[in-house]
Amino acid sequence: MLPADARLRHGDQFRAVMRGGVRAGRRRLVVHLLPGYGERPRAGFVVSKAVGNSVVRHRVIRRLRHLVAARLGTLPEGSALVVRALPPASSATSAELGADLDAALRRLAGRSSSGPPRGRGRPVRTNDGSSA
Repeated sequence: MLPADARLRHGDQFRAVMRGGVRAGRRRLVVHLLPGYGERPRAGFVVSKAVGNSVVRHRVIRRLRHLVAARLGTLPEGSALVVRALPPASSATSAELGADLDAALRRLAGRSSSGPPRGRGRPVRTNDGSSA
């Protein structure tokens, strides 16, 4: 179980991580990581109705919460993590979810330290025609 002070609880916290962090997608989940968010690592979960009914969604959340709690100490100090479950997560075993989570965290470990996330789309041009 995640300690209460290690959880993201409010929508603005989730939005900040999902918009400002880096992400890595896998078949069953997408992981968003924002380094330097606070004093200690924090985590939150997004499981939509597309995953399944209430019973299925809560089962997925319990599995993910257990998996993330075991890996919370491996996250960079002060980072925030959001795990978004995709529909295939409903039929996945805990081992499959754990493998996807580990693969996504490994991918993010290299990307989060390489600088700010890259923007999408075309580069911004200044008045003199150079890229900003």
